[in-house]
Amino acid sequence: MFLVTGGAGFIGSNVVASLNEAGHTDVVVNDLLGHDDAKWRNLAKRQVADLVPPADLMAWLEGRKLDAIIHMGAISDTTATDGDLVMENNFRLSLRLLDWCTATRTPFIYASSAATYGDGGQGFDDDWSLEALRKLQPMNLYGWSKHLFDLAVIDRYVKKEKLPPRWVGLKFFNVYGPNEYHKGHMASVLAKVFDGAKAGQPVRLFKSHRDGIADGEQRRDFIYVDDAVAVLRWVLDTSSANGIFNVGTGKAESFRDMIGAMFKAMGRPANIEYVEMPDSIRNQYQYFTQASVENLRGAGYNAGFTPLETAVGQYVTGYLDRDDRYR
Repeated sequence: MFLVTGGAGFIGSNVVASLNEAGHTDVVVNDLLGHDDAKWRNLAKRQVADLVPPADLMAWLEGRKLDAIIHMGAISDTTATDGDLVMENNFRLSLRLLDWCTATRTPFIYASSAATYGDGGQGFDDDWSLEALRKLQPMNLYGWSKHLFDLAVIDRYVKKEKLPPRWVGLKFFNVYGPNEYHKGHMASVLAKVFDGAKAGQPVRLFKSHRDGIADGEQRRDFIYVDDAVAVLRWVLDTSSANGIFNVGTGKAESFRDMIGAMFKAMGRPANIEYVEMPDSIRNQYQYFTQASVENLRGAGYNAGFTPLETAVGQYVTGYLDRDDRYR
């Protein structure tokens, strides 16, 4: 039996789908569905053994034997401001699950984040030594909460304290794909602009306020959710893979490239307008992220990553441009 926290969310529901497609029906989801369509539809095509609300999770775990906990649940809004709520959900719950997995000898796979790298001034190398981690300066509450948990895990490792038999943190970069629709302003730019673009409206991208970078040429390491889940599934099946790994393609591409690929998939010429970046985010806006994937490769992950144009095409034609957008 696998427990997937955040299993009705974006990456979590894709993990559940992947497990189902591999023949696993003994999958338990820990999440809240809320009062609208968005999140339950992420699971509407799936088979799960139980759906446990977060408030009941630790009681539910008592006496259980699991094959692994896949901990994707978190408050992932980078604009969140309730520090107590974020720390309870992202840090303290993670510690409780880490302790449970340690005590029961259960493999523990958890979502960290590229937000831990802050403005990228220290680079994007997934060096998980304490010395390297302590140099990172996350720019928001979400990134800090994830960073604190990374530090807690590695501090235990360095001190040779007890840990689960398998433990892996995954620093997800800019993941996009089906089932992200409930995320609102935190969804990928592609998901947010598609309906307007289909209706003939121009797609608005930010102008650049940095010398040498053209409008729309701000770059991210975009990774399609199928590829992100493939990394997680490989980690789950690979007993030698312990540590913290970046989950990105290793190739930064521009927002203009992504939107151009969307219009190509729609069979239309690109229709892009460039607008001023709000003053409120201008000083903390990231112009570049790119995962170093050498650690992942060194651990034995040999699969490729779907090229941006191909992945965007699959997302548009397979999901966004259909009546049923859910995986």
